[in-house]
Amino acid sequence: MGAIVALAFAGMVMSTFASKPLPLTPLPAFTDPVAHPPAGMTLFAIRSGTMQSRAAFAYRGGSFSDERTFAMGGILVRHPKGDLLIDSGFGRHIDDHVRASPFLMRAFTTYGKGTPIVDQLTAAGIDPHHLMGVLLTHAHWDHVSGLDDFRDLPVFVSQTELDFIHSGDLAVSLIHSFGELKYQVYGFPSGPYLGFEQSDDFFGDGSVVVVAAGGHTPGSVIVFVTLPEGRRYAFIGDEVWQKEGVELPAERPWLTRRMADKDDARVRTVVVRLHMLKERFPDLVIVPAHDERVWATLPALPNH
Repeated sequence: MGAIVALAFAGMVMSTFASKPLPLTPLPAFTDPVAHPPAGMTLFAIRSGTMQSRAAFAYRGGSFSDERTFAMGGILVRHPKGDLLIDSGFGRHIDDHVRASPFLMRAFTTYGKGTPIVDQLTAAGIDPHHLMGVLLTHAHWDHVSGLDDFRDLPVFVSQTELDFIHSGDLAVSLIHSFGELKYQVYGFPSGPYLGFEQSDDFFGDGSVVVVAAGGHTPGSVIVFVTLPEGRRYAFIGDEVWQKEGVELPAERPWLTRRMADKDDARVRTVVVRLHMLKERFPDLVIVPAHDERVWATLPALPNH
């Protein structure tokens, strides 16, 4: 009987890897917001490592034979009011951090070290200590490893995500181990934005707008960045890991959802909303935090 139950369970798990696009729902009504990004504002993608996994683990319908490179890094936004880093990528002590990461993650992936962001900024002639801070999309280990190199900088988080960090949950054990960093808690006073219920206009000019997303972690956020030439980006953290998640749209299979997501239903809502946003605004560049193919299209930080 035990073997029958085990086989049935295995069959159920494998069935959740099968293609199953999410049902579409209309976007909430909204007016396209107007942004006034200042002249000279730019952004750069800074890779600090990679991980190797399979498409099958990233979205329902992905193939087990399709090996994918997952980008690891951060996004530098250069703004006249200050330079802001979105996520911190792999840091100088990544080997130790990986050893402390969840077992299932280590079982299904391998990682490759790059140059930590703090060292790349220095090589580019940017003093890392003069950044205004690090804005986290969420507090999982692969987004916060580099914070170990930026302990003197403010770390911008919502109260919900800070509560998650302090909760003792294993998913945030790495950042919790860093002790009390210089957390700067922000709210969402700017109202709805592009169909999301709450937002924070970070610089007050519409160039960087943070929306409360949730789902992947309780306080996950999406960061919308609009450049002076009108190009708009959505840095969506880990709401999906690969762009097919938004394009199809599709959630992760059950196994990786159990490992990664706190609220499946909210993730599905966010993913469908992003899919519908892309339908409405085809020029919107949606950037999953770990899709190397998308990262390759972003401006790279130049050497000094």
